Amino acid sequence: MKCAPWPEGKKLVHLDLKGAPPTVEYLHKLIELFSQLGVNGLLVEYEDMFPYEGELKLLQATTQPAYSPEEVLSMQEFAKSKGMEVIPLVQTFGHMEFLLKHQPLWSLREVPHCVGTLNPHKEEGVRLVMEMLRQVVALHPGLNTIHIGADEVYMLGEGEESKLWLASPGHTVEQLFLSHVTKVAKAIKEVWPYMTIIMWDDMMRGMSQDSLKASGLAGLVQPMLWDYTPNLDVDKTVSLLEKYWNAGISDLWAASSFKGSTTVHTCVPSTQRHVQNHLQWLKVAASLSAGINLKGIAITGWQRYDHLSVLCELMPVALPSLAACLQTLFHGEFSAEAQSKVTERLGISSVEMEAIERSPAVDSLFPGRRLAELIVELDSLVKSEDIRFFENNMFVRGWFSPYQRQRKMATPLITMQIHNQASNYLAMLQQKVEAVREEMVHLYPDSTAHEWIEEHVSPLMAPLQRITEDIEACMKEMVP
Repeated sequence: MKCAPWPEGKKLVHLDLKGAPPTVEYLHKLIELFSQLGVNGLLVEYEDMFPYEGELKLLQATTQPAYSPEEVLSMQEFAKSKGMEVIPLVQTFGHMEFLLKHQPLWSLREVPHCVGTLNPHKEEGVRLVMEMLRQVVALHPGLNTIHIGADEVYMLGEGEESKLWLASPGHTVEQLFLSHVTKVAKAIKEVWPYMTIIMWDDMMRGMSQDSLKASGLAGLVQPMLWDYTPNLDVDKTVSLLEKYWNAGISDLWAASSFKGSTTVHTCVPSTQRHVQNHLQWLKVAASLSAGINLKGIAITGWQRYDHLSVLCELMPVALPSLAACLQTLFHGEFSAEAQSKVTERLGISSVEMEAIERSPAVDSLFPGRRLAELIVELDSLVKSEDIRFFENNMFVRGWFSPYQRQRKMATPLITMQIHNQASNYLAMLQQKVEAVREEMVHLYPDSTAHEWIEEHVSPLMAPLQRITEDIEACMKEMVP
């Protein structure tokens, strides 16, 4: 069923820089493409890639250099030249891993074993949050909108100070959350009265309309309701947006996803899955009351589920998905015309990355295409059952089991066949890995290439390597 196109407003692409931060040159190419695809804003989540100074310098990444102030300004200027607003996202409550992982700041955690949640009772925590915001705002000339995060505030209320606070009559975890967010929002408004403040909505979903009204958040913040699933519940989502509206919060945002929301370790996204998510969001937009002001949609592209988790899909492999999702919003459906616009714009044969034919052409229409193709090839290889379950094949289990390896007693003829097969697989993987590494370092820091390979390929190469070494050691005992 065709819906109306997405309402007027911002179409933001989320740049999650807490993993695989693109080089500035590649960022500019991406921004150029985003502009051609109809994007008019960027939601930029810097985390440890922001050039924090002074007491916050310890927040900067150590595996690769953070962006310099000049690079941050260059990215903004280029985006603005393409008609895009840049909105920084600075976490202020949950997902504070990039701050709270540092030993000097451990005392600011809500509970010792939860690295992500800030203790809302410590004034030092609020002061550091405001200092982060001050430095980010200072490096974004003309900024008038900021996103303060506040999603997934795990273990809130479990800390000793929170338990004492909650022991007072009428105090609830909901109020604890609302009081911290309100405190931060009011502090922002005191320093920057003109600033529009966006925040994630998930911590407020279970709250009553009356609690939200009483919190004082109406007029202070604009909730961004996120749901990245292909089976998004339209009625439930509409009801949530209506609840916020009835609580006096009429300016609202949506957040969908084009990558980074399938599994924590996905390498190649399914375009159809993400398109389906946007089709559901179109139904939500078409069902809202007239009084709700849907300010726009952030199309998120998570690079990690959180600061300490593994890398999700890299940007190059997700560009067909992003283009398809945007065309879905523009057309109100993912029609043949929408698909055609994606394939023409990117110069590709299919909207699904895994089905795209290898092209010798320069990737001017599709920045990073060569890397995307190589990742798809390598991902297909590591997913093959012959490699993934090599240790479980009949010959390894029957003629070179752990028992036989330990005693160095095996049939030379069959074990040499196993050795040849494992060696061939290793050679194939190594060849693909080197091609990926060589291409990746043109677009990302060396540390990203190292991490991606260590996470996604090395665990499969290690058992093959062990088997070949064990066979060689065994043959010395068995063959003259």
